[in-house]
Amino acid sequence: MSDVVARIDDFGRPAWIALMVIGFIVFWPIGLAILAYLLWSGRMMGCGRHDFDRWRDRAAARWAKRRERWERSSPCWGAHVAMRPTGNRAFDEYRAEALRRLEEEAQEFQSFLERLRMAKDRAEFDDFMRERRNRAAGGGQHEPPEGGGAAPDRPA
Repeated sequence: MSDVVARIDDFGRPAWIALMVIGFIVFWPIGLAILAYLLWSGRMMGCGRHDFDRWRDRAAARWAKRRERWERSSPCWGAHVAMRPTGNRAFDEYRAEALRRLEEEAQEFQSFLERLRMAKDRAEFDDFMRERRNRAAGGGQHEPPEGGGAAPDRPA
């Protein structure tokens, strides 16, 4: 039962509404039962971003699972095809060298991106520390509130 509910949830709220309408058309107690379930489970409450994020995460996980299963079942997927000898030794050597170079470039690029992220993080942290030191150096000085100064001392 939970698999059926999860599958319908993957299609989102419109699928539930369509199922409810079909339930009312076929036999009204079925539609009423689906409506009660939707209200009881909270599936019809709110149209927030949380619902979309949950649906997207579920769909991504389901897609990843299917892709893994397909890759395992298909012997010609991924690196298996790329590394199969063609019978032409010169081409196979060229291909192996080109793939090695591409892997080196990819690793260099990844390390470059890591250094770039680290430099950005360091700059942001240095800015934060500079602002913090400036605030601490200012001591107990507070900016006056907007409106031209302190409020008069009057009992409320």
